[in-house]
Amino acid sequence: MTLQMWTFLVVGATFALYLGIAFWTRAGSTGEFYVAGGGVHPVANGMATAADWMSAASFISMAGIIAFQGYDASAYLMGWTGGYVLLALLLAPYLRKFGKFTVPEFIGDRYASQTARLVGVICLLVASLTYVIGQMKGVGVAFSRFLEVGFETGVIIGMVIVFFYAVLGGMKGITYTQIAQYVVLIIAYTVPAVFISLQLTGNPIPQIGLGGTHTESGVLLLDKLDQVVTDLGFAAYTAQKGSTLNIFLLTLSLMIGTAGLPHVIIRFFTVPKVKDARSSAGWALVFIAILYTTAPAVGAMARLNLMDTIQVGKVGDAAGNVEIAQVPEWMNRWKTTGLLAWEDKNGDGRIQYYNDKSEAFKPKAESFGWKGNEMTKVDNDIMVLANPEIAGLPNWVIALVAAGGLAAALSTAAGLLLAISSAISHDLIKGMIAPNISEKSELLAGRIAMAGAIVVAGYMGINPPGFAAEVVALAFGLAASSIFPVLMMGIFDKRANGLGAIIGMIAGLSTTLIYIFWFKGWFFVKGTEMAANIPANWFMGISPEAFGAIGALVNFIVAIAVSRATAPPPEHIQHLVEDIRVPKGAGAATGH
Repeated sequence: MTLQMWTFLVVGATFALYLGIAFWTRAGSTGEFYVAGGGVHPVANGMATAADWMSAASFISMAGIIAFQGYDASAYLMGWTGGYVLLALLLAPYLRKFGKFTVPEFIGDRYASQTARLVGVICLLVASLTYVIGQMKGVGVAFSRFLEVGFETGVIIGMVIVFFYAVLGGMKGITYTQIAQYVVLIIAYTVPAVFISLQLTGNPIPQIGLGGTHTESGVLLLDKLDQVVTDLGFAAYTAQKGSTLNIFLLTLSLMIGTAGLPHVIIRFFTVPKVKDARSSAGWALVFIAILYTTAPAVGAMARLNLMDTIQVGKVGDAAGNVEIAQVPEWMNRWKTTGLLAWEDKNGDGRIQYYNDKSEAFKPKAESFGWKGNEMTKVDNDIMVLANPEIAGLPNWVIALVAAGGLAAALSTAAGLLLAISSAISHDLIKGMIAPNISEKSELLAGRIAMAGAIVVAGYMGINPPGFAAEVVALAFGLAASSIFPVLMMGIFDKRANGLGAIIGMIAGLSTTLIYIFWFKGWFFVKGTEMAANIPANWFMGISPEAFGAIGALVNFIVAIAVSRATAPPPEHIQHLVEDIRVPKGAGAATGH
């Protein structure tokens, strides 16, 4: 059976499952639309949360970044998993105890301010829309390759699919769909990893294979990879390339961004009790760890396979390149997507993939007759999806990976769109503009808002500011700088008041946005020397993806300073804060 037939069969079957679940569990009330009626089991909720969490950035893009950045990309692994520890310990149980549907609703009630609630809605929309852009990029990558259409067409197809099952089911449909999507994506991620680990190391466990011996050369796999890339003028895979400060701040930004993401927080309102919220976070971390411990092996093995497939043999061969007269077939298939490109600069019918900016390697390249690096484009986001093709795995495995990548992207997109929908319909319309709106009208407003968000996200997905994981990292930075501080202070600082929260959120969000817009070169610096040489101009070497931690610090400082300089919150609000943290009856036995 051909690859395209396998893809239609596997992807079609999974989509039929998702749409069937969405129809079977469609929401009939606002409670079911927003929080699935509050009756989801903690283990099931943990699995759904893991699928909600493991987006296109985790499934498709993270291993791609690890493949090309090596050591420096460990920040993504530590940040995106470490954040769940913060969420489980510092936020989830307290927010669940507070009992409100949405993050802006918590902000509005805790700080006794509708203005604070409005600013919270704005922060949520900015962070969530940025996050959805990354998912749409991932959807476009998967559909464009496996349906053999252009990237833009792939994004549009994904928009239509998300519209049907997210708008129909709300949180109730999304929760049970995400459980199915987790099963699909984790099988799709681990099966090819096992195959490739067996091929390269003889060990079926990728996590162990990563530290094992490369079968063909007899040296450690990572040593082999270091040798291959350094022989071609690249920095060693295992070497640190960026500054320690930037790696630390990127890890911190991703951690606190995780703990501040509205679409993850809202999942803890779908369980019956406060205890279940903490249990859900623990189960989610277990389910996430299965993929996240596999990702480093997938990234390293994908990079080694890529280098060996394009330019097999030793750099010092007499011919100076490979004994192959044609481009590998998998590259021709990916070229049609526009995400992979090359140019035969010296007309030898082969591809030379090397670092032509390395002054030390230039003399050797010139002696081989090489005229420059001929791989003009390798989008990081293709690595996981292309890896089984590069390794020559069976077509059914390649089709399974396609289904898994789509499951990851669509599950997170649905959760994000629900957070956006609830912010507009529940917090903005019902909470502020039309308090007496009927439940039916509120549901309709939520679905219309979700449809609008899909259109915006689709457009931005076609014109993304970076790889899926980069875009998602920006979203985490925005959540870290705007939402996380106000939630932390709302729970642990009874002196924090509404004015402090408002100015703090505005200061943190605007600082981070300005930095991102400036150094991403989207507007007024696009095409200038600063945009062309971005890392050299970063403030203290801090990348835009890492700046969310600085924005969070600005938010904390401004909010605390303003709160201390102005009147404290009302007495009942201060008691409310203490009640959130302290269990009922605490101190009764001692009289304290």
